[in-house]
Amino acid sequence: MVSVAELSTSDSSASGLGARARRVLGRNRIFAAVFAVGAVLRAVTMLGYGPAMWFNDTYQYVSVAMHPRPDVIRPSMYGLWLALLKPFSSFTLVVFLQHLMGLATAVIVYALLKRRFGVPGWAATLAAAPVLLDAYQIQMEQLVMSDSMFTLVVTGVVALVLWKRELTWRVGAVVGALLALAALTRSIGLAVLGLVVVYMLIKRVGWKPIVAMVIACALPVGGYMSWFAAANGTFAMTYSDGLILYMRTASFADCRQMDLKIPQELDMALLCLDAPGRKGHAQWYLWGMGRGENKVGVSGEVLHRQGSKKFDRERNDAAGRFAKRAILAQPGDYLSVVFTDFMRSFAWQRTEFPEPKTYSQYEFRPDGYERLPTWSTYGGGNAGADAFRYEQGPPETNVRQPWANIMAGYQDVFYLRGTLLGAILLVGLYGLVARWRRLGGPVLLPWLGAVGLLLAPAATAEFDYRYVLPAVPLACIAAAITLRPRSAAASAPTSPNAAPSGR
Repeated sequence: MVSVAELSTSDSSASGLGARARRVLGRNRIFAAVFAVGAVLRAVTMLGYGPAMWFNDTYQYVSVAMHPRPDVIRPSMYGLWLALLKPFSSFTLVVFLQHLMGLATAVIVYALLKRRFGVPGWAATLAAAPVLLDAYQIQMEQLVMSDSMFTLVVTGVVALVLWKRELTWRVGAVVGALLALAALTRSIGLAVLGLVVVYMLIKRVGWKPIVAMVIACALPVGGYMSWFAAANGTFAMTYSDGLILYMRTASFADCRQMDLKIPQELDMALLCLDAPGRKGHAQWYLWGMGRGENKVGVSGEVLHRQGSKKFDRERNDAAGRFAKRAILAQPGDYLSVVFTDFMRSFAWQRTEFPEPKTYSQYEFRPDGYERLPTWSTYGGGNAGADAFRYEQGPPETNVRQPWANIMAGYQDVFYLRGTLLGAILLVGLYGLVARWRRLGGPVLLPWLGAVGLLLAPAATAEFDYRYVLPAVPLACIAAAITLRPRSAAASAPTSPNAAPSGR
């Protein structure tokens, strides 16, 4: 029998938690309201486009979930996460968790700015709003893709480094583990590691946290590369980095300027392209179906002419050497395509780039979707069959009204325009200049992280709209720190041994 005293204690505890929750909501009313709107929009999306939405890369991730392995095209962490969720046989669960990741990213941005830097609640909410309300961010979370996970982890790394005024080796180890997770989700995570190391050196945090971070990152990444070596014969993360860089250079590479020596460099000479009729976007040279688009003067199907197995060690190495030779021989052409792609991030209006089919996969389409493809996948299966086995039922996107129309109409208006993102980055740049005596202060890490996440795809692959989204929360953090009032900087919470934050 439950005693009166036990009931009283239980009621008091419940009442205390309720009172605390009300106080928290009361202090963060604006953010709570915007957060609720973001949550409702995600619920509407799941009602309108279930069980999930699909992108070209999705099927490879599902294949890794069905046949766990170190994939030759991209790191396998996201596919292994799908494998972990496989017993539930639910893509609905997958995208639900990704929507939670998006909401968690916004909470991190808000909490960092308000609690650590003393930014007013309305301004911190404004900085988190693009993650909460951007229609393309919400649509990306509904896609079975790694981007939501990557964005959350990278934002968490930056927030953790900025939050701790005194980085201990334990904090460094946590940051390193998160960076390993980022790198095994998307290869660019290793570049983020380099950026954080440089930031820590500039801030003179000491050698212990830096060493702990590097070791904590290197151990899981090294373990994954050892697994890759056992499965594929090379200590590496993928067999695609050279081929993707080749793709980047294929639109301008001129073998007449590269001084290739035959027969010593025959493997590279076989990758030479004819100038007439080249495609306007780089991705076609790696992913385009050459046989189906074979036209006079179009040589982009060169990889397809050499057999179906594109992603092997020899071809990847040759393609990487070819791309580096092209960049050294034609630096002006390379910088031109990189600059052009980088600037696409800041256009006011979205255009159908790189081509209509890829662009359409980032859109809420209330008129329905085609059936899943049947191309071959690992283990003798096909893309659609792998997805069906994972779901244990039909996996195709089921469009339901009126929810689908609501999100399609919302997407036409409510998203962060590229020009506004450019303005946000300019605010952060002002913050760097204003803090030049302290080498940018706390603005440095998020601003460089945002610019790096935008520039890296342009330099190594090609612009794609989904590559913009992970940079947005970092850009907003940098801008909000720049614009915080001086009174907020002076009153920001500090640790007992911390130095004043300053501007």
